[in-house]
Amino acid sequence: MRIMQRGGEISYPKTIELTGFQSLVQSHIRHYNHKRYWKMRERVVSFKGGFFNRLLCYWYLFRIKRMDAFNNASMGTHLGFGASFATPPSFPHGIQGVIVAHDAKVGKHCIILHSVTIGNGHGGSPIIGDDCEIGAGAILVGGITIGNNCRIGANCIVAENIPDNSTVVMPHPRILTRTENKIRYRK
Repeated sequence: MRIMQRGGEISYPKTIELTGFQSLVQSHIRHYNHKRYWKMRERVVSFKGGFFNRLLCYWYLFRIKRMDAFNNASMGTHLGFGASFATPPSFPHGIQGVIVAHDAKVGKHCIILHSVTIGNGHGGSPIIGDDCEIGAGAILVGGITIGNNCRIGANCIVAENIPDNSTVVMPHPRILTRTENKIRYRK
């Protein structure tokens, strides 16, 4: 935003600048760091009890909420706090636009690309098996179950159960199942 002054000079409005220490603390609290975020989230979810652990969990919860708020405002990301992750998922394209419902369950070693929605619907939230890959822009809604070793293509809308070792393609799901070197097409 530029402000014109008399004489044709251009000046910019002054911004509030943080000191070095304040800037460092704010950056540390709100910015997403994959390893730290998932370590803190696991610690808060698996709370064991005790005064010191309770204080530590409150601090971690504060930091997680700040990171979530910052990521939601800047990147359109929301990882539901009640969502269950067996292991931290891989985000090869970053965490931009990923939305996970509060009741969703995600298995081990899942790969989630950008702009994926795993949302609530009739019957609850999706349950995703182990070693699944979810393509960019995919939408998974409702109380569905995605089997193990599944691949969901880009921009697919999935609202029905998917068996193990399957690939889902097209916006209206076409499910391809692999069994003993044969590919079976199912509508």
